[in-house]
Amino acid sequence: MRFDIITLFPDMFEAVLGVSIIGRARNAGLLDLYFHNLRDYSQDKHKRVDDYPYGGGLGMVLKCEPIFSAVESINEKLDSKAHVVLMSPKGKTFSQSIAEEMLNYKNIIIICGHYEGVDQRVVDVLVDEEISLGDFILTGGEIAAMAIVDATARLIPGVLKEKESYEVETFNNGLLEYPQYTRPAEFRGIKVPDVLLSGHHENIEKWRKYQSIKETFLKRPDLLNRANLTEEEQEILEQIFEEEK
Repeated sequence: MRFDIITLFPDMFEAVLGVSIIGRARNAGLLDLYFHNLRDYSQDKHKRVDDYPYGGGLGMVLKCEPIFSAVESINEKLDSKAHVVLMSPKGKTFSQSIAEEMLNYKNIIIICGHYEGVDQRVVDVLVDEEISLGDFILTGGEIAAMAIVDATARLIPGVLKEKESYEVETFNNGLLEYPQYTRPAEFRGIKVPDVLLSGHHENIEKWRKYQSIKETFLKRPDLLNRANLTEEEQEILEQIFEEEK
């Protein structure tokens, strides 16, 4: 899988995506990342990539010419046309399911928005998908782009050592993950739940399922409306609802 990131600040990316799990995936050849400085595609002698908005208003707008040139230049080097994503507060909110959908694309180009946004012609002609991290504004699309690459890349087969490590985690089944514990079994008088020390795997799974639903009910009840609960899980939810009355 290959990501090409179009950005005003390419140096930001290696510090985050050049280390840890993503860095190892790149070294293993499971993931290709390329960072393109938008100014390199500017036709302006001063390498400007922004200008004042038509109609007036505050701020600057990223020009269409350098973005078109960057996307077209990248696509010329690929064996198949890339899926183009624009990081934008106007986009749909990124989620685990979108990260999974990204795996369907061999090549992805991410455009990092800045200032007051990009010339609308970029959105109308080049962009396949606008994505946001949420209802807040960042100084640019770089941090958001890093999050998308990280969340997607870790799902590539071979990037994580065990498939189960992401199949049972938060959001994968529509619910929050159950609480986790490790050694020591007791710390400052706080003990790990006995069931986790019992070695009884069936009881441990029941406890984890109960705790997962309870965590979701207490912290993110909005997720329950979208979760596809089994009949057993629905009964657990009703039990928790009665307990928390």
